[in-house]
Amino acid sequence: MSESEIPGTARLDTVPLDAPPPEHGYTSNKDAYLRRLKRIEGQVRGIARMVDEDKYCIDILTQVAAVTKALHAVSLGLVEEHIGHCVVGAAAEPDPELRAEAIDVKVKEATDAIGRLLR
Repeated sequence: MSESEIPGTARLDTVPLDAPPPEHGYTSNKDAYLRRLKRIEGQVRGIARMVDEDKYCIDILTQVAAVTKALHAVSLGLVEEHIGHCVVGAAAEPDPELRAEAIDVKVKEATDAIGRLLR
């Protein structure tokens, strides 16, 4: 099965230029994700400032732990959105043969992403 046959995916060269961007599982929460990521970005800048100002190492590590936890929360939300949207979307494929393969691909994507998060 090619990527363009998998529900929810399309090859870039087959998508019309005037087509709306694809909706991903996180699309409905995009603004919340962006706000959270901007907050994390500010925290990271604060950590860099702490290092530049020779702050106490334990205080810096505390802030690193906070950023790490915030990134994990974003990651878990995106995994949940992927399963709830992309995997469920693959399960809605009307052709049984395509459905099974589409589900396998989407579950493998989720499994691989979770594996990268756990490393």
